[in-house]
Amino acid sequence: MTAAKTPSTSAKILYRPVGIVSSIAGGLIASLLFKQVWKRVSAGEDADPPGPLQSEYSFKEILIAAVFQGAIFAVVKAVIQRQGAKGFERVTGEWPGS
Repeated sequence: MTAAKTPSTSAKILYRPVGIVSSIAGGLIASLLFKQVWKRVSAGEDADPPGPLQSEYSFKEILIAAVFQGAIFAVVKAVIQRQGAKGFERVTGEWPGS
């Protein structure tokens, strides 16, 4: 196990815009990925994921869609944040995390 890297205040401030942009990109990527996964696990090519207010879907279908969506978003977020922090460290020599 490696020692914890303590970020400086300037590293945190400099990383903030990078973090915001990568979060937006990650959300877009996760959304596209979720839609593709949902098409494969659902009944058809045109099947959009169900929303909680769509009465034509069962509660079970809505919960399954939410679980898939949450898992995909969490994984994409973790990958993008971690790789962004590593890239920031390579460029600046400082770890941006807390």
